[in-house]
Amino acid sequence: MAFHIVLVNPEIPANTGNIARTCAATGTHLHLVRPLGFSTDDRVLKRAGLDYWYAVNITYYDSFEEVEAANPGARFFFASTRVNKRYTDFQFQDGDFFVFGKETAGLPQALLDSNLETCMTIPMTDKVRSLNLANSAAIVVFEALRQNGFPLS
Repeated sequence: MAFHIVLVNPEIPANTGNIARTCAATGTHLHLVRPLGFSTDDRVLKRAGLDYWYAVNITYYDSFEEVEAANPGARFFFASTRVNKRYTDFQFQDGDFFVFGKETAGLPQALLDSNLETCMTIPMTDKVRSLNLANSAAIVVFEALRQNGFPLS
């Protein structure tokens, strides 16, 4: 069983490194959509991922449309603070893609608007604008794994 995390234009190398570590620990495929806000040679990125980079299945793209074209028939779920349906309202299955936007702006509104039926949020208080990107990705991936009986090898 494999899930997928898509990061659209991530800006902070430590977040991407931490997400890569989560991917290594869970067998989740990481998809990065350019432009990235950092170099993939960034020492902070490498440090956050520790020595687990060898275990990360990672693919780079130049646009989100390229991700869709490379994965025909895939189910995409879009994370945002600007929607109301909770991530726990969905039944995730093998091969699902979880899409997250950049730290400062999230996903483009047009992308959310064209995928309203699969947009999800993580409930939180009104004291903050959003959760950390790496935490959000981990929450969703582990919910998907929980729903499917934690099929980790």
